[in-house]
Amino acid sequence: MAIDPTQPYDDDNIFAKILRGEIPNKTVYEDEWVLAFHDINPQAPEHILVIPKGRYVSWDDFSASASEAEIAGFVRAVGHVAREAGMVEPGYRLLANIGKHGHQEVAHLHVHIFAGKPLGPMLMRS
Repeated sequence: MAIDPTQPYDDDNIFAKILRGEIPNKTVYEDEWVLAFHDINPQAPEHILVIPKGRYVSWDDFSASASEAEIAGFVRAVGHVAREAGMVEPGYRLLANIGKHGHQEVAHLHVHIFAGKPLGPMLMRS
């Protein structure tokens, strides 16, 4: 079920529980700003999630409320994870689903990194 990104942060969302160590994950990278881990339901041969450690619901919330250091740390971490995973060549896709039309399912900002096969067009053509 898609979430409303204008609602307050929910401390019971799955990523908040992962950050608190209540739910295990397969971590690929962690620093003071982010946690990156393998998706438990991968949609490509390589599927990693990168989440900020702060309480941000969406990209809008993050870009408006996060500190400059948090924003820089998050963006740099996404690039670092892709490089370390060997995704730069032949390529990868970043995806952040925001709100109902974007089909955001977890009320915590996260970026998907997909790789490992040709991914096709960005959106289905109608």
